[in-house]
Amino acid sequence: MTKFGFDILSTDKKARRGRVTTAHGTFETPAFMATATAATIKAMTPDTVRATGAELAICNTYHLMLRPTAERVAALGGLHKFMDWLGPIVTDSGGFQVMSLSKLRTLNENGVTFRSHLDGSAHELTPERSMQIQHLLDSNITMCFDECTPHPATPEQAAQSMRLSMRWAERCKTAFKPRDGYALFGINQGSIYPDLRLESAEKLTALNPEGYGIGGLAVGEGQDSMFKVLDEVVPALKPEKPRYLMGVGRPDDIVGAVLRGVDMFDCVMPTRSGRTGQGFTRRGTINIRNARHLDDPRPLDEHCSCLACTRYSRAYLHHLFRGEEILGPMLLTAHNVQYYQDLMRGLRQAIEKGGLDDYAAAFHEGQARGDIEPVG
Repeated sequence: MTKFGFDILSTDKKARRGRVTTAHGTFETPAFMATATAATIKAMTPDTVRATGAELAICNTYHLMLRPTAERVAALGGLHKFMDWLGPIVTDSGGFQVMSLSKLRTLNENGVTFRSHLDGSAHELTPERSMQIQHLLDSNITMCFDECTPHPATPEQAAQSMRLSMRWAERCKTAFKPRDGYALFGINQGSIYPDLRLESAEKLTALNPEGYGIGGLAVGEGQDSMFKVLDEVVPALKPEKPRYLMGVGRPDDIVGAVLRGVDMFDCVMPTRSGRTGQGFTRRGTINIRNARHLDDPRPLDEHCSCLACTRYSRAYLHHLFRGEEILGPMLLTAHNVQYYQDLMRGLRQAIEKGGLDDYAAAFHEGQARGDIEPVG
């Protein structure tokens, strides 16, 4: 069997260009995952997702334990077969969704009891149950069950939350079933407080998981605070293990985090924005519903190779969204996923060449210029 591993192929200051090996293949880093929360990348087929260059998908424990259930997925051959994604899969532990979506939740040392947001049915999610569900799903990278610390939080609240998550991480380590090609990632917590983040990093280092998640960021603290946390915590994590900044997906956040040594990212932003009319381009974001696109013959992004940009105009996409045609969200979602994969590819190539600072400067210049070209 293939061993789980992380090879650093090149570096540029703090940034790393690497490759992660799993039982279901490899993926290149820095990587942005295809978000398949409920075992599907919304508005796209697995083939169209793979065609963008995406190698890694992320699914969600909370959603899949409720529907169709982990036991059913396991009986049908596991997530890879179930959703026709033969490459590596990460599963989030469900901790964030329990706190954000479920009803009548009660948190204690053992775990969380809650009622489903779907039908009100009662459930309990503990570190052990989270590990069991992710094992049944056949996830290549299992995330420790943690409490997502609310923001804002006082130092006392953040400390209590972080230490509970670290105790849960120890239980996850015990319950996780090691096997070749599979990994457990611990999750660093501590809100915006450097001392708590470093305490969490120390505890995770002692636990020695195969990789690190960095959680509890991009929850309202602002980019400057997020980058300050990364400046503190990334050097405290073992350099030979991959680092995953959880739930962070704004392009400028990704570029800044890669500069600080982060390897993996996920966010619903590309697909959710695609369904609501927001497109990401090399000159910032656009709202395709705006009337300014009514007669615009240009592509969304002249440098993009996706179907929306090579075959259709902004005017046509505008027409699709204004008419509520399903093709509009499909095309714009595919474009956004392509944009993110192109961004990650560019970051990897820049690190290989030792030119990441120049790449980042050009990225920021393009975003600052904005989408201001006249029509035609």
